[in-house]
Amino acid sequence: MDAKPPVAPAEPHGAHLRRGIALLVALWIASLALVGWAAVRWSAPRLASLDRQNGQLRRQLGQLDALRQQIAVLKSSDATSRAANQELQDSLSERDEEVSALRADVAFYERLVGADGQRRGLTVHSVQLAADANGSWHYTATLTQNLNRGKVTEGDMSLQIDGTRAGKLQTLQWADLLQKPQAPAQAFKFRYFQKIDGVVMLPAGFTPHAVKVVLHSEGNTIQQAFPWADALSGQPEMPGSGKH
Repeated sequence: MDAKPPVAPAEPHGAHLRRGIALLVALWIASLALVGWAAVRWSAPRLASLDRQNGQLRRQLGQLDALRQQIAVLKSSDATSRAANQELQDSLSERDEEVSALRADVAFYERLVGADGQRRGLTVHSVQLAADANGSWHYTATLTQNLNRGKVTEGDMSLQIDGTRAGKLQTLQWADLLQKPQAPAQAFKFRYFQKIDGVVMLPAGFTPHAVKVVLHSEGNTIQQAFPWADALSGQPEMPGSGKH
């Protein structure tokens, strides 16, 4: 009788199941690794391209910031140049006005000293009067001297106005014209000429006939009278104002 070979014991069902699960897990992990490897191979060129694009973008942003700074500097420089140019133009305009005024003053003084070739000490070249809207009178007196060139002439000036009121002759003194008791005379100080102006008041019913300019200088008193009509006629005056 032949002997039968031994039969291997049957593998438990649980162990077989565990091996199947382990195999599936291994296959799943392998598939994930394969997918990851493929993704890396596929995305690597694109990531490099994105890096290059990001670098280019950063460079362009840097260039844009530099351009913005240059524009700001140029704007500031342009504003400074414009301000300097405007200041220069204003200064030139002022100098032109000063030169024109000086030329007019010289022309006036040349006419003054060249009229008859005579030299005179302190004198009243002209006086002008103009009515203001409030009933007052604005006066302008031009004082000159060409006797002592370069010498400073100083003193004070006041006005008197002769006229009639209620059919009687009347002279209005300086205090009457200013309507201030003890009103001081106007001071003057100049080398060649000076224009002095101010405002006086005439009482109601007073008819002026002449204006008298009274000068006090170096202990001397000088009086010059001008017909009222001549003072209103707008005689040619020296340009500018002030003293020279």
